Amino acid sequence: MKMIDFISNEKRSLSFEVFPPKTDAAFDGVLQATEEIAELKPSFISVTYGAGGAGGKYTREIASRLQNADGVETMAHMTCVGAGREDVENYLRQLKEDGIHNIMALRGDLPEGMDPEKMKDSPFPHAADLIRTIRKAGDFCIGAACYPEVHPESATQEEDLRYLKEKVEAGADFLTTQMFFDNNLLYNFLYKLREKGVTVPVVPGIMPITNANQVKRALKLSGSFMPRRFTSLVDHFGSAPEAMMRAGIIYACDQIIDLFANGIRHVHVYTMNKPEIARAIQNALEPMLEYSE
Repeated sequence: MKMIDFISNEKRSLSFEVFPPKTDAAFDGVLQATEEIAELKPSFISVTYGAGGAGGKYTREIASRLQNADGVETMAHMTCVGAGREDVENYLRQLKEDGIHNIMALRGDLPEGMDPEKMKDSPFPHAADLIRTIRKAGDFCIGAACYPEVHPESATQEEDLRYLKEKVEAGADFLTTQMFFDNNLLYNFLYKLREKGVTVPVVPGIMPITNANQVKRALKLSGSFMPRRFTSLVDHFGSAPEAMMRAGIIYACDQIIDLFANGIRHVHVYTMNKPEIARAIQNALEPMLEYSE
């Protein structure tokens, strides 16, 4: 089944994201965690491509296992940083062979020290170029990323929205947001996006912050705005691991409940490969997921 069918459904639902291991030694532990998350029967699970594109091999292996052995619809991430045309074509062929029909198409993070200008010489300088290639390769459902708070490399939100519209025109079926911690930022972003004529579904991505160290990483990844009520939570409970984990889960659930109450039907949760966090969020939201007007 294609992701767009889940996302367009009137029923409220959750999906989860997992990431592959960096080494063979870590594979079994990561696989066990992803299979525990699969047992929750989310609408789908996305599998990231790994830092700097290094996890492509594991991405395919985990996605195939989830799809074909565990019976959970899967979306494989795919990045194009440093990739040649043959690399991309081979990977697409492998995904087809594994019965995976959903791809999250991303440019990917630049290797440390690489100037974005150097990407101009690449066969795929932007995510839109990768999306066009995937669209031509077969009947894939394609997702693309968006930043409610502006992509770190964009000078203005206007520029960012222009590139985002190009991704959609290239063939993206839906968009998934980077993490955010203030829902008003999302609502404002959606308004501006619709003003630009972009009407594909937008799936909010929610990151449960369950330990204080994640705050620095979140800021580094996306420059996310941290509302005062969130920073107060971290300041107060950050040194108490159990309390911080529960507070972070509750904060994420509060965000999702507000999204549901404002007409959002589907939310994607960045689990950080923590089955206990995915389970706690799903259990807390079960009444809202089952409720229909």
